[in-house]
Amino acid sequence: MEWINKQNVLIVGLGLIGGSYARALKRIGCHVSAIDKNEESIKYALENGVIDEGTSDGEKGADLVKDADCIILALYPTAAIEWVKSNIENIKQGIRITDVTGVKSCIVYEIQDILSDKAEFIAAHPMAGKETSGVECSDDRIFRDANYIVVPTKKNTEEAILWCENLGQILGFNKVSVLSPEEHDEMIAYVSQLTHCIAVSLMTCKDNEHLKDYTGDSFRDLTRIARINENMWSELFHMNKEPLLKEMDLFINELTELRNLIDKDDTEKIKEKMRLSTKRRMKFNK
Repeated sequence: MEWINKQNVLIVGLGLIGGSYARALKRIGCHVSAIDKNEESIKYALENGVIDEGTSDGEKGADLVKDADCIILALYPTAAIEWVKSNIENIKQGIRITDVTGVKSCIVYEIQDILSDKAEFIAAHPMAGKETSGVECSDDRIFRDANYIVVPTKKNTEEAILWCENLGQILGFNKVSVLSPEEHDEMIAYVSQLTHCIAVSLMTCKDNEHLKDYTGDSFRDLTRIARINENMWSELFHMNKEPLLKEMDLFINELTELRNLIDKDDTEKIKEKMRLSTKRRMKFNK
């Protein structure tokens, strides 16, 4: 694969996902450098062999940008835009840049406009993670059996799209898909952001400090993602507001319909919904 020849990979943002990317890329022989504002994260990554070199210093970081053959932005959406604006002069001509952010329409076109002909930005979204954060928790095994979405625009070349697909494959993702930014944001509003909204609401709608003594696996499974990074997820919710609100309304309507069927003791229609739910969920087991 082309990625084998990309020896100088720069990761900007050394948290859970950035650190997990670093581990996977070092495993295949890439030279991995990193920039992070947290000096302790860089220190941990160097001491534990997660990266080859890294810095939290702006001047040293500029040198790493100049040497990079490709760049991975493992930052929050607005931070990714600001980083590109601030570092465009140091980015090597003609390289490729990708990202890991959970929203696309609101950042992809802007980053591509900023870069213009300097470098090619091809967006991607690794559908993997943990409830814990930080490079200390990084582990490239989280990519196994997970999905990876490449998110091109009309400005992207076929070569860059293939390059990004190859990245998903060598990182170890089970399935690589391609969606437009708009398709991505609509889908992610449903499968990711809505589910986090539901988990948060389950944990905040009832205050009982003894719940942990009574719950079974179903409640624990449904609320696993309620341990949430409030800074990142509030930003994602706001930046994908319209698609998310549409999916929330869809869910509220469906829940209200089920509530009314229970109120009316309409057992057969309740069973119909359960049969449909079971049929659709079975597809995930294949």
